[in-house]
Amino acid sequence: MGASEQDPEIPDPRVRERTTARRYTAAYKARILEEYDQLDKAGKGALMRREGLYSSLISSWRTARDHGAEQALARPVGRPKADPRDKKIDALQAEVERLRAELGKTRQVIEVQGKLFALLDQLATSSETPPRVTAGQEPSSAA
Repeated sequence: MGASEQDPEIPDPRVRERTTARRYTAAYKARILEEYDQLDKAGKGALMRREGLYSSLISSWRTARDHGAEQALARPVGRPKADPRDKKIDALQAEVERLRAELGKTRQVIEVQGKLFALLDQLATSSETPPRVTAGQEPSSAA
């Protein structure tokens, strides 16, 4: 019998536990960095051992904190500036709509002019033919 069969509290050395990556909240990181910065060298080592952290992790957290603060201070206050391309696009779209409306009006004018031309042509051809004489009427003498 093996050791694991005798005592159920002793883990079997052949089976490895699956470890998961630790995730740290922003509040935890800020608290640890604040505490770490206030300690001396021996205290810093004790803090890292107590929390199970490595100096490289502390260093990367500090860099991220400083970089984030730098970005926050560099960011302009207020609404972001409008992109000039958006303004140009809006102006061009307004011009397209204006030109489309103008084109619609122009097409209507051309259609009316075509109908007017046809009507005038019809009137001109009907006035060139002599008037018909019906029974009992005399032709009028225009000369």
